[in-house]
Amino acid sequence: MKTVFVTVGTTSFDDLIGAVTSDESVKALIGRGYTDVVLQVGRGSVVPDPDSCPGLTLQVFRFKDSIAEDMRHSDLIISHAGSCLEALGANKPLLVVVNDKLMDNHQLELAKQLQADSHLIYCTCSTLPQTLRDMDLSALTTYAPGQPENFASFLDKAVGLV
Repeated sequence: MKTVFVTVGTTSFDDLIGAVTSDESVKALIGRGYTDVVLQVGRGSVVPDPDSCPGLTLQVFRFKDSIAEDMRHSDLIISHAGSCLEALGANKPLLVVVNDKLMDNHQLELAKQLQADSHLIYCTCSTLPQTLRDMDLSALTTYAPGQPENFASFLDKAVGLV
């Protein structure tokens, strides 16, 4: 059993939920050997039916007190950029889907830098199926949490101060 955990955090990101459950993404996940998908849909209006992804076992919920266990039990985390630091702390392969509809998209800058440092792979909703097919998770390296000086340096690079 290989599990994908998808989280949108406390917000709504219906485009991500729709992209993950699209026929193309489902085929890509099955092609990579995934069997189960756990979707945390937050405040979104898109709540897929458990039978909507043929070939995958789908579990859907809005909120839990903690998603740490879901992250721990997953083989791949797909997240919006707002949850990426929590997801990186789980030491699981991470695919961040950037919401390209946001103005002043700081999420993109964060995702670009973390991808450049080989901590995650990022894409947009429209490129998700292709990314799922092509991604090389073996190239990812562990993000070292708990080092404020590294995080401060990372933020400086991400916002262009260095």
